[in-house]
Amino acid sequence: MKFVHIADMHFDAPFVVLNSRTNWGEIRRIEQRDALKKIINYIKGNNIKFLFVAGDLYENEQIRESTIEYINDLFKQIPNTKVFISPGNHDPYINNSYYKTFQWAENVIIFSQNQKVYETSDADIYGIAFTDFYCKDLKVNEIKINNKDKLNILVVHGTVDGSLENVEYNPMKKSMLKELGFDYIALGHIHKLNYNTEENQRIVYPGSTISLGFDELGQHGMIVGELEKDKINLKFIPVDNKELKEINVEVTNINDKEELVEKLNSLQLEENILYKVILIGKRKFEINIYNLYKLNIDDRIVKIKDNTKPDIDISAVARQNNLKGLFVKEILNEMENSNIDKNTLENVLEIGLDILEK
Repeated sequence: MKFVHIADMHFDAPFVVLNSRTNWGEIRRIEQRDALKKIINYIKGNNIKFLFVAGDLYENEQIRESTIEYINDLFKQIPNTKVFISPGNHDPYINNSYYKTFQWAENVIIFSQNQKVYETSDADIYGIAFTDFYCKDLKVNEIKINNKDKLNILVVHGTVDGSLENVEYNPMKKSMLKELGFDYIALGHIHKLNYNTEENQRIVYPGSTISLGFDELGQHGMIVGELEKDKINLKFIPVDNKELKEINVEVTNINDKEELVEKLNSLQLEENILYKVILIGKRKFEINIYNLYKLNIDDRIVKIKDNTKPDIDISAVARQNNLKGLFVKEILNEMENSNIDKNTLENVLEIGLDILEK
């Protein structure tokens, strides 16, 4: 049995981190549509029986009806493929949800409080919906498989073996999931691809379908699988036509903003890559990120972060008979004689001098 597994498309997400300059947020929203179209075209050409969408298909607060219509029209193009959706924390099954109010294509099955299993001749598909933006326990551990002789698949959104900060998003233990006895568990919520060919083939996060920000570097796409009772074969196929990368740029030998712009425009940037540039080193001039965005910098640089430190002769400042000199002498004395972490004191020194300069 062939299937495609996706999650966390977040249609109509604001892409705030990419809106620092130009109109990349709107461009990425168009590319979300292109990504789903690629997935549907793959399904058409490869006899895929099932499409599993493990939550956060869209942003409940931002989604436009025109986008829902676009998604549904694509689902209509694969009438012989069953589309199973388990709503997540960004698209929960609530009263004003399009999952409730919109007339979806006949091949789309949306799990809810009442719909938790769907039987087909090939497999039984189980799913549980988020019914609020926070759900501490969807009681996944209480699911009982009806027919263990069939293929059994679970589609669910949540955090597996997560930290305490994730307790609001259906925390689950991998050991518990294994004990349920499913042949495949299609997960969503974690935006990083997580499976390997040896030990994690049956409990899988596909990652977000396209990268939503610079905490989601690398390739993004879909999981394609072939499943039998005693065998499973998975592969990852990228569908995002952009990739996000970070690069460091040393500014110590740069004297002014004009030289910095020249340096940024001399970087060897790849096509179809969006970059976050992190400025490092000692700065000889004031760096204003928002002014940099207004200058003629390569459009592929969509975010700039200033991690530089001021290029200051601390010894010379300490000899000054003024407030700055007294402040620096006090911090240097603390560095020599106190148990306070040196990095902490260096940060205090940097922030204090920055304030005293203004």
